[in-house]
Amino acid sequence: MTQPHATPVTPDPQGADGTPAGQDPQGTTPAHIPPADLRAALCARLGGAARAWLDQALDEAAAHPGTHGPISVWELRLAEAGRRCGSAHADAARVLVLHAARADKDALSRVYAQGTADERRAVLHALPHLVPGPDALPLVEDALRTNDTRLVAAALGPYAARHLDAHQWRHAVLKCLFTGVPVDRVADLARRAQGDDELARMLADYAAERTAASRTVPEDLHRVLALTESGPSSPGTADPHGKES
Repeated sequence: MTQPHATPVTPDPQGADGTPAGQDPQGTTPAHIPPADLRAALCARLGGAARAWLDQALDEAAAHPGTHGPISVWELRLAEAGRRCGSAHADAARVLVLHAARADKDALSRVYAQGTADERRAVLHALPHLVPGPDALPLVEDALRTNDTRLVAAALGPYAARHLDAHQWRHAVLKCLFTGVPVDRVADLARRAQGDDELARMLADYAAERTAASRTVPEDLHRVLALTESGPSSPGTADPHGKES
């Protein structure tokens, strides 16, 4: 699945086209938008040829959702999405194809393992729409081990908020600070950070290390630390922000 490097921008209900991934407001990525709304928003922005391609790709995926031969037709459409819909809309188009194909955990794992970074990001965005339980957590964990900031940002959507345990989630927040991923990309940050004393300790240690090394403490660290200082501890995974479809 070879695909040119794409700028990961998705349809934004507020019309903020062209916002690079890692900087778009929480709640505007394909992971946060129900597929029906995502399709409507995307079609409103595509030209006629791109809309026709998307309609055909989704019809094909819905008609032949399983694996057919060495590679399914819908998997080929994932590779075409950037060229057909433009890099600004490729994430959304890929998520819609995955949803139309009713890709299960095994299919998503295959696409993630074999795909480009752009396709992997789409898989991560699709998880809350397609996988109801924690079975796909290995994909999130793999993305969080990389130094690809766009993958890290995509990994921390509603699926991670729902299923990462407290230890993994805290380290994911620290990963954002290490790599420069804005903490606005962490789904349900306020609820999960609220009153989390262990996260506060980790943040304080990190701030002390940077100060001792005469390095700037990220502003985002102060933001998260302030969240930990309010309310009762709630480091669990129940009822995170965002809907599954």
